[in-house]
Amino acid sequence: MPEESASRRLAGELEAQALARLWAAEQPLTPGQLRARLGDDLARTTVTTILSRLYDKGVVTRTTSGRGFAYTPASDASGLTARRMHAELDRGEDRPSVLARFVSELTEQDGETLRALLSEIGGSEA
Repeated sequence: MPEESASRRLAGELEAQALARLWAAEQPLTPGQLRARLGDDLARTTVTTILSRLYDKGVVTRTTSGRGFAYTPASDASGLTARRMHAELDRGEDRPSVLARFVSELTEQDGETLRALLSEIGGSEA
């Protein structure tokens, strides 16, 4: 059994690999096309399940392609990271404390970038 667990992927690893291939493709891919690009001996149903889960999370969009679907990332990598950050904020009970902790742990350069961005959108009065 240790051999089996060593070959198992970490949680989310297959989703991350699928997204990376979808971004690289720059066109909608069917589960079969994605499976070929993953270069793995994955079952087509496994790839379809991963894509369905990503669709349910809003990470990919899909269009009809033949009798199935073709999938496209809903946003680029930066957009996905921002979406995850919003999801974490929405999950917390004390949003101001989470934001305060986040900002207090920024590097000086990230703090300057954040101040500039807030100034651009008119969100900073400092």
